[in-house]
Amino acid sequence: MNFRRGQPREEPEINLIPMIDVLLVILIFLMVTTRFNLERGLHITLPRSQAGASQEASNRWIEVQVQSNGRLWIGSRPQDHPTRATLLQELQTAATGQKDPVVLIRADQQATHGQVMAVLEAAQALGYRRITFSTQPLADVPAP
Repeated sequence: MNFRRGQPREEPEINLIPMIDVLLVILIFLMVTTRFNLERGLHITLPRSQAGASQEASNRWIEVQVQSNGRLWIGSRPQDHPTRATLLQELQTAATGQKDPVVLIRADQQATHGQVMAVLEAAQALGYRRITFSTQPLADVPAP
């Protein structure tokens, strides 16, 4: 029996406003309770690599050795704690006669990041875009 003959049927509706309110409350709750954990540093051991040695001619290299005590060797010339100006001058002198030299950085495992970055910045300032790092093959390195 249909007692509502003259009345049209009401279509069911989904009201989205309460659902949006609930989702916003959940979002605010998650934002407030989430703990952002920032790493203060990475614990890594360098250098070890499986990559093969470069076959490029060594007369186009500018070899820079970075020691753990802060001493640098640019080619065969030692530099004790060089300044940026000294690095620029020594890299330019080492590249004399080379059009596009490769800067080969051999950094000691215990060398600081700042020492390596100083060499990278000096090479970039001189326009040397070909920079590579030297590592020992895994077969030659004893496991830690």
